[in-house]
Amino acid sequence: MEQFLPLILLFGVMYFFLIRPSMQKQKKEKKYIQEIKTGDKVVTKSGLHGKIMSLNDDGTCIIESGAGKMKFERSALSMEMSLALNKPIKENKLIKK
Repeated sequence: MEQFLPLILLFGVMYFFLIRPSMQKQKKEKKYIQEIKTGDKVVTKSGLHGKIMSLNDDGTCIIESGAGKMKFERSALSMEMSLALNKPIKENKLIKK
């Protein structure tokens, strides 16, 4: 039994530091993709900024950008960049009028 203890501990550490965080991130991304609505500003994983014009039932969306309207898979949207883009801008308290 003592021979297997380091192996069990190694698996436990790998689970809590590698597998579990990855599963939580996938769950958050899936929830974000399901909650997207028309009019949201998004950034794709390739870096294209745009606004969602329509959402289709087949897992795609139409994004309007400076280059025109393009069709993307919902999974191509970057959760972190899109959330940062939609964050409200806080007033800078150092600037006085």
